Amino acid sequence: MNYATQQKLGRILLYVAAIVISAISVFPFIYAISTSLKTGSDLFNPALWPKAPTFSNYLSLFQTAEQPFGRHLLNSIMVSTGVVALSLFLSLTAAYALGRIQFKGRGLLLAAILSVSMFPQVAVLSGMFELIRFLGLYNKAVGLILPYMIFTLPFTVWVLTTFMKQLPKELEEAAIMDGCSPWRILKDVFMPLLWPALVSTGLLAFIAAWNEFLFALTFILDNQERTVPVSISLLSGASKYDIPWGNIMAASVIVTIPLIVLVLIFQKKIVSGLTAGAVKG
Repeated sequence: MNYATQQKLGRILLYVAAIVISAISVFPFIYAISTSLKTGSDLFNPALWPKAPTFSNYLSLFQTAEQPFGRHLLNSIMVSTGVVALSLFLSLTAAYALGRIQFKGRGLLLAAILSVSMFPQVAVLSGMFELIRFLGLYNKAVGLILPYMIFTLPFTVWVLTTFMKQLPKELEEAAIMDGCSPWRILKDVFMPLLWPALVSTGLLAFIAAWNEFLFALTFILDNQERTVPVSISLLSGASKYDIPWGNIMAASVIVTIPLIVLVLIFQKKIVSGLTAGAVKG
């Protein structure tokens, strides 16, 4: 077997492997869409495409008074957007200080920031509960922004600091010679260069806040203030034998679509951001 044949065979195997991996990854979502379009006994039909597809499961999600899914969806959007905005602002300013300013203990401080993300949620649950109650944020959706930031900030600070260190010093020196303040250097000089990193870290922070369950379940009791992960977990039928799989799958599809849309919109910046961070450390 000559080199050209080996190269062609290797390319074919690579494509086959990519197709198999893609099919395995996408199939659960396709199956969720298929199940969400079924009702009654059709739910137990193994056929991938329903005989009589219907959107009744989607409609019933927004018509049930006991579980206001629309309100829960808005709560999740508000909380996740707030987490991303605050995390990126705080981590960007912290990354500027940690990445561009030389001071003693900088490495130790970075290690301490990263070590915070190693603690499991259960380890800080009781203390965070007392803090949330002390601040008057218990049973309020907006109160989830604070605990979510504890686990998103270490990651965003670390990643943006790595990117900030890679920016040329000449840009900062030229801006200082022109009389720019540190805030203007960060906003007008560094931010345009950091957009791939900001998009990739912001999207990962959004996904983490969007899917978080433990804090949302513990700190929120009011049904109007819940987020969608808890809302989906509370979907139930009249008995344990009457689980509304169609509604659950419909809710899962609705919750997944925003993440897919965001990834498709920012996929180029996400790839460039992640690969740029992997080149230099």
